[in-house]
Amino acid sequence: MANFNKVYLIGNLTRDPELRVTPKGTAICQFGLAVNRQFKDESGAMRDETTFVDIEAWGKQGETVAKYCTKGRPLFVEGRLKFDQWEDKTSGQKRSKLKVVLEGFQFLGSRGDSPAAPGGGGDETDQTQSPERHAPPARTPGRPTPPAQEGADEDVPF
Repeated sequence: MANFNKVYLIGNLTRDPELRVTPKGTAICQFGLAVNRQFKDESGAMRDETTFVDIEAWGKQGETVAKYCTKGRPLFVEGRLKFDQWEDKTSGQKRSKLKVVLEGFQFLGSRGDSPAAPGGGGDETDQTQSPERHAPPARTPGRPTPPAQEGADEDVPF
């Protein structure tokens, strides 16, 4: 069976990002994201629910988030879930935590929303590690569209 581990979130930073560097020089940035959801309860009243998610960004993306993001800034995050387990040093109890490892992100909001980001946030994105998203190339006018085959969709194999 195929596996798929992909998370897309839009939310606001719950705290300023914390940037650390490994002994080998790799940047690790950790921050929290508050993701809001509105829904109707049993009585029909609108309710708000907030989910707090810990995010971890590595390398150049981590450096960029730490440099330009501050508490309250809206951010689109693309990543994968990671389950960490460890033993608490003081109590000896086993602990665990689910977090998102950032694979791509995009600043959200208008250009003046964040004083920390020169030029604002707008459509900026760190393209060094995030996949590019482009529309498929438009057909060139010199290539005619092949004619449709009669009965082609009648012989669907499933």
